[in-house]
Amino acid sequence: MGRIMILDLIRLLLFPTLMVFAACSDLLTMTISNRVSLLLIAGFFVLAIASGMGLTEIGWHIAAGATVLAIAFTCFALGWIGGGDAKMAAATALWLGFDFLMPYLATAAVFGGILTVVLLAFRHFPLPYMFSGQAWLLRLHHRESGVPYGIALAAGALMIYPETPWIKAVDLGRFIAG
Repeated sequence: MGRIMILDLIRLLLFPTLMVFAACSDLLTMTISNRVSLLLIAGFFVLAIASGMGLTEIGWHIAAGATVLAIAFTCFALGWIGGGDAKMAAATALWLGFDFLMPYLATAAVFGGILTVVLLAFRHFPLPYMFSGQAWLLRLHHRESGVPYGIALAAGALMIYPETPWIKAVDLGRFIAG
C-alpha cells in the first residue's frame, strides 16, 4: 500500500472514527475522554505535515482551534457546556479551520437544539421498566443531568467534513477500483 493510499485512508477514517467514538462515549457516559481530543490534535498535525500543508495554513488552523478553545472554555466556566465538549469543539475547529468553522458551529447548534428538545421530551415521560436496569439510560433520563452535547458536536462535524479539503483530496476511485 503506497504512502498516498495510507494518507487517504487516514483522511477518510481518523476524524470520522474519533467523532463517532466521542458521540457514543458522551451518550453512554456523559464524558468525552481527553484522549479523543489529543488524538484529534495529533492526527491533524501528522496529516497536515504528511499532506504538505504549509506553515501559514497550519497556523490559521491553530488560530481557529485556539479561538474556539477560548470561547468554549468561557462557556465551560459559566457552566453552559462540559469540559470534554469544549476540548472536542476546539480540536474539531483545528481540523476544519476558519473556512468551515461557521458552518460547523451552525450545524452543531441545530443538532444541539434538536438533541435538547428530544432529550427534554424523553425525560418528560417515565422510562419503561424494561430499560430501568440500564445505567446510561437512567443517567440520560434523569432531569438534572446535562445534555450529551458531544453528540451534536460530532454530528455537525460529520456533516461538514465531506466538504473539506481533507476529503476533497482523496481519490475515491482508487478505493473503488481496487
